[in-house]
Amino acid sequence: MVFGVRRIRKWQFMQIFASCFILSVMLLWGQQDTQIVSHVKSYSYRFLINNYSFVNNSLSISRNKIYGMPQYKYLINHKERCQAQDVLLLLFVKSSPESRHRRDAIRQTWGNEKYIFSEYDANIKIVFALGVQKDPVKRQILQAELKWEDQKYNDLIQQDFLDTFHNLTLKLVLQFEWANTYCPHAKFIMSADDDIFIHTPNLVSYLQSLEKTNVKDLWIGRVHRGSPPNRNRNSKYYVPYQMYQWSSYPDYTSGAAYVVSSDVAARVYEASQTLNTSFYIDDVFMGLCANKIGIMPQHHLFFSGEGKAPYHPCIYSKMMTSHGHVEDLHHLWQEATNHKINSLSAGFWGGIYCRLVNIILLCPLRFVDTYSCSAAWS
Repeated sequence: MVFGVRRIRKWQFMQIFASCFILSVMLLWGQQDTQIVSHVKSYSYRFLINNYSFVNNSLSISRNKIYGMPQYKYLINHKERCQAQDVLLLLFVKSSPESRHRRDAIRQTWGNEKYIFSEYDANIKIVFALGVQKDPVKRQILQAELKWEDQKYNDLIQQDFLDTFHNLTLKLVLQFEWANTYCPHAKFIMSADDDIFIHTPNLVSYLQSLEKTNVKDLWIGRVHRGSPPNRNRNSKYYVPYQMYQWSSYPDYTSGAAYVVSSDVAARVYEASQTLNTSFYIDDVFMGLCANKIGIMPQHHLFFSGEGKAPYHPCIYSKMMTSHGHVEDLHHLWQEATNHKINSLSAGFWGGIYCRLVNIILLCPLRFVDTYSCSAAWS
């Protein structure tokens, strides 16, 4: 009898504890909107957000307003950039007018089209997407410098919107508009920041293998699932309720770097013409467009997060992108194209060695937002 009473009391205690926990969580949701609670709360919305149209309906604009939307003219354009060519990849690099040093570093390293064609038999086209300098005084000087730069390289695409953080969605629309107008035959389209390192040999090899399968509905990158809007007014990523009222975004890839197939690019551009482009978080806007056309992102283990990937030959063998690189692009490119370094991971023992190294580098006790620990086992 004593045993039975003790069991009942224990069960009652667990019920009381569970009830108190649930009540405390409900109170917490009602009183504050911390990052952790927001993510838990928003993750519960994820299925609804990804599978129903009410989010896109709330952000859609009427046909009358579509016709009244501002049209941005091209200040620099190259309609012939990839005409009548078999283009594997059209790669847009989001750059600002004053970032000439970054563009030059990219041209000399992972964005060297001639080298990639000669070494890997792949025709890729790299263009830099730009707005205009927001300071009117600096703008005139920079425009003259940009014209000179473009005469030398013929790879700048510029429209006349202000090149600011809150206009990144306009830059996204520029990319898909240009791709669909002037390079619709490119097999794949990629968007990347100008502080990204792209292991183009690995990327080209991967896309060539996909091309053979005639892949459709492709959208790959670093996927964010169940992410909540940032409600902190002091953050540059702040999104007010009036702009986005839901507790979760649709699944989307990090705007630092992602790849879509040509069929997705065409449909995303169409969708972008029906949604409110004043929503300024561009990678989320991409997710809204893709959600509207029924495309879900695919997570790739070697598209990095915000942190830099570890510097090691065993990482280079599978790397696609790494974030936060400016001054070290030449070093990374030299390592990525060094065949002796790449052979380190070859063979049975090379594979075992790199597996152990990757576990040590990618599975630390302290979280680093580069590649996930699961990438070490791939």
